[in-house]
Amino acid sequence: MRRATVLGSGSWGTAFARVMVHAGCSVTLWARRPDLADVINDRHENPDYLPGIALPQTLTATSDPEQALQGADIVVLAVPSQTARDNLSGWVSLLPEGATLVSLMKGIELGTAKRMSEVISEVAGVPLSHVAVVTGPNLAREIAEEQPAATVVACSDHARAVDLRESCQTPYLRPYTNSDVVGCELGGTVKNIIALACGMAEGMGFGDNTRASIMTRGLAETARLGLALGAEPATFAGLAGLGDLVATCSSPLSRNRTFGERLGRGETLQQVLDATKQIAEGVKSCRSVLDLAQVHGVDMPITEAVVDICHNGERAPDALRRVMRREPKPE
Repeated sequence: MRRATVLGSGSWGTAFARVMVHAGCSVTLWARRPDLADVINDRHENPDYLPGIALPQTLTATSDPEQALQGADIVVLAVPSQTARDNLSGWVSLLPEGATLVSLMKGIELGTAKRMSEVISEVAGVPLSHVAVVTGPNLAREIAEEQPAATVVACSDHARAVDLRESCQTPYLRPYTNSDVVGCELGGTVKNIIALACGMAEGMGFGDNTRASIMTRGLAETARLGLALGAEPATFAGLAGLGDLVATCSSPLSRNRTFGERLGRGETLQQVLDATKQIAEGVKSCRSVLDLAQVHGVDMPITEAVVDICHNGERAPDALRRVMRREPKPE
């Protein structure tokens, strides 16, 4: 039996731990707060992030990272992307040798413009081939409710990808392997930014034509950046690209979309942050994605508009007018 550790007890970390138990793994879930770990063990529920979802009785929770990581074959990181480096630095001495390190995180690191797999490889001192990424249209609540879905397991080491695929394959979650880690990570990161823009449009009262236009042009931005970084074009037509984009831009379960709606209705970034319990990754990642695009000379007007709204004080209607007035060009 494979032994897996999930570091992070938010909604997606908890849902993925649940998936791995159902796939036949022995799983330990690390929670930062001892009281939450106790509640998960006693009630077999995570009331803070997945209320009402029954967790397997065999799923063990702990706030002790050493206990959590002991003997793990698979180590899953499910913490906010901008805290990945600091968190992993504290755990690196505890990582079992040879374990597959898995990123559930979707972001580009501020300051370095590195993808999460690159951050993990650098901090843990392991080859990139030891790092895998799980991404796709995977809204945590729906996965936890066992609604049928698919996901992508991306790793440059095919054998590790297959092993991880088998460790998260259940009757309700169908994983596919992919060797294009770059494309899969970019798809999972930029879709959060595009979802913010779709939410803003929703908040301003616009409908399906607007959302479809933002999604389509947002996918074009993602593909342009991906190609500049060596990704495979086909990746952006698959689960890690279009699939994740559609789910995140369309669902009221998407934190990024609902965050964007509030901005579109005229709330300030601080007002939304004060009222929002969970992190909308696109708010932070939009700056690092734009930095990465500028380094590679890639035009990303929607991303740039989201940065201006979130961090430079521009109003959403003004940013929309600016994007719409850009010089026409062939699609």
